[in-house]
Amino acid sequence: MELWQALIVLFAGVWAGTINSIVGSGTLVTFPVLVAVGLSPVNAVVSNAIGLVAGGVSGAWGYRAELATVKRTVWRLLPASVVGALIGAYLLLHLPESVFGIVAPILILVAVLLVIVQPRISARAKARSGAQTLSTPDLQPLSTLLVILVFGTGIYGGYFTAAQGVILMGLFGIMLQGSMQQANAIKVVLSLAVNLVAAIAYLIFAFERIDWTAALLIGAGSLFGGWLGARIGRKLSPNVLRACIVVLGLVAFVHLVWELFAA
Repeated sequence: MELWQALIVLFAGVWAGTINSIVGSGTLVTFPVLVAVGLSPVNAVVSNAIGLVAGGVSGAWGYRAELATVKRTVWRLLPASVVGALIGAYLLLHLPESVFGIVAPILILVAVLLVIVQPRISARAKARSGAQTLSTPDLQPLSTLLVILVFGTGIYGGYFTAAQGVILMGLFGIMLQGSMQQANAIKVVLSLAVNLVAAIAYLIFAFERIDWTAALLIGAGSLFGGWLGARIGRKLSPNVLRACIVVLGLVAFVHLVWELFAA
């Protein structure tokens, strides 16, 4: 990897860590960048998952005050995310790479659509929260449907990771009472758990697929970005970030479709 490529990957890591703490979908930044600098799609997913663990840790630390109010909810949902992530990582490593070549463009397109509709989801969640007496999620019974959907999101995240945070925020906004910041804190921890489980699985079973230069650059960038997103994310323009994510996602979609038909 040349110096200019390394700098782009490092910046992508900062950007991904920042928006993962704010909204989610940071993989839609790092994945196309890694593919553009020469990694295969599966190797890009593996290296990216390992690198983004650092950003999840710093993001969770940044939301530690909110996490203190939802510890019980996190522990009740964590097993569903972990088991789902194990299944997703297994599918990535055991399905033929040609399957990922077909599925990845579809997942990217779905993720981009989720990013586009995220403002409407957030607005509905805020309206719902404002219309009710806020109650901490720890005092609520968790519905079986929410646990199942978190489990399914864990499978998706273990397989691809992109926009799992957007999915979780949508679920929490509809199915949990409490503040948006509490929901975001839960999202950050569950996304971190999925990335961590997937990363451990890749370290054990797919070590040869890891590009350590890319993983370390993304890790260093996302470590700072996760802290930055948790600290000043509310001051950033979500519309600008969202527009950039959509553009990068569509570029990745077109690139992968081109590679699929050119193969």
